Amino acid sequence: MQNRVEPPILLSRLLTFILAVSVVVLFTLGMTLKNMFPLNRPQVFFLTSQLRDNIEAKVTEMPATDENMDRYVRAFIREYIRARNEIFPNAKIMEKKWSAMEGLVKNWSTDNVYKKFSNTAMVNAIRRHGAINLDISCQVEYLANQQNSSSIQYLQNEKMYQIKFRYLCTNNAGPLPPKDYTITLKLVSGEQETTRWKDRVENPLGLRVSEYKITAGGIDPLDGFMATK
Repeated sequence: MQNRVEPPILLSRLLTFILAVSVVVLFTLGMTLKNMFPLNRPQVFFLTSQLRDNIEAKVTEMPATDENMDRYVRAFIREYIRARNEIFPNAKIMEKKWSAMEGLVKNWSTDNVYKKFSNTAMVNAIRRHGAINLDISCQVEYLANQQNSSSIQYLQNEKMYQIKFRYLCTNNAGPLPPKDYTITLKLVSGEQETTRWKDRVENPLGLRVSEYKITAGGIDPLDGFMATK
């Protein structure tokens, strides 16, 4: 009698083989997607540039050491201060930065901090004027602390950061007198919060400013300018 595999048995073996291959492929694909998905393990990168004959830029991964985390936090604080205080004549830029829906200040602040920010005179003026371009621009220039070369000092006893900066504004009549400010702020981490993917791109660690106080320089810069009008 000739040895041969009956068709039903052959079909069964073929289907078993196909199923096994499919399981392996799906498992491999699942593990690949899991390793590519960054939200549970944020990776922080620094973009460094140096001006020579042209601009050279390099992107490098930042190991999660205490020193690098401190560098990241300080970089975040500097960008937050700029986003909150710098003013550009282009109304679209200001709407993007200060919007209650998608603005950087909104996404980088807790609700109570953003509420106080949104009640400043300059923010309200921009809301009233809408898309009309402004006749003023203001820049932030960081000032080094006397105790060290950094413009940001960590206050260990208060668990807050202290920042010194100079506010430089110009309107249609020319430069306005510069004003120095000292700000103290506190940060909270967004690790326990549900954060949108596009917010993670701009803020990988989900940091938020939970307290923002002007400790030297008088009233808020965004109120001070309007008070001089």
